[in-house]
Amino acid sequence: MAAKIFIDGEHGTTGLQIRTRMAARRDVELLSIPAAERRNPKMREDLLNSADIAILCLPDEASREAVSMLSGNNSVRVIDTSTAYRVNPDWVYGFAEMDKAQGDKIRAARYVANPGCYPTGAIALLRPLRCAGLIPDSYPVTVNAVSGYTGGGKNLIAQMEDESRDDHIDTPHFLYGLNLSHKHVPEMTTHGMLARAPIFSPSVGRFPQGMIVQVPLYLDDLAGSQTLESIHALLADYYAGQEIVSVVPLSQSAALPRVNAVELAGQDTMKLFVFGKPGGAHVNLVALLDNLGKGASGAAVQNMDLMLSA
Repeated sequence: MAAKIFIDGEHGTTGLQIRTRMAARRDVELLSIPAAERRNPKMREDLLNSADIAILCLPDEASREAVSMLSGNNSVRVIDTSTAYRVNPDWVYGFAEMDKAQGDKIRAARYVANPGCYPTGAIALLRPLRCAGLIPDSYPVTVNAVSGYTGGGKNLIAQMEDESRDDHIDTPHFLYGLNLSHKHVPEMTTHGMLARAPIFSPSVGRFPQGMIVQVPLYLDDLAGSQTLESIHALLADYYAGQEIVSVVPLSQSAALPRVNAVELAGQDTMKLFVFGKPGGAHVNLVALLDNLGKGASGAAVQNMDLMLSA
């Protein structure tokens, strides 16, 4: 029997991408609320409680409201794509490659918090080094990133694409989160296992989908005698055997003239790079992904598949 999946918020950017990924599948039955009934609370509650898995693609408060509608119904499992539950200890963090046990935790979970796009890249780079004790508690971690504009949802998409709007954005690239208190910082801190919150500088480029996340490090300030090669070897070993997350060989990285933010647009994979000069004092750790792929909708479908395999 096909599993019943309800995407609450299916008409938004993330929800539409999830629907696209499941459109041809026969192992799931998509429960759908007509666009005209999106604000019908009774229909929404009925569909939420009729699903095997509800995928919430909503703002934080609406996600909390949806979860409250399931009170008393212990059979519906939930994947939430908002920031509402990402650091809640009662929810399993939906980054399957984060450590060896995470996939099984997701598989057994009732509540799964889908990761944010920027944190997916940052945590993928930082957590292995923190697990190995290489990044000291006192290290001042910085995370610099650029995302495709679809990460800002329908309003930012319209601002970037509709030249007739009064608030049209015509710049090719802009920084935001200038007060250094972006909503993804707690998530990076918690699941990156950081003792200090990182300085996070996000930006948006004039391309729909794609993302680059950078974490530069001073090798002399890490534990032990670290090199470009040792950092790469640690990451490669950590993600060995993974299909979705891969570490690019040093020889390939060294031959690259540039990293293209849109290389993985439309894909649900993520590439990790270690850049630097052999024998040098620094490395730059880089994650490349699609902000709507492994950074959002692709991750939600991956988590759904793990939950259905339980």
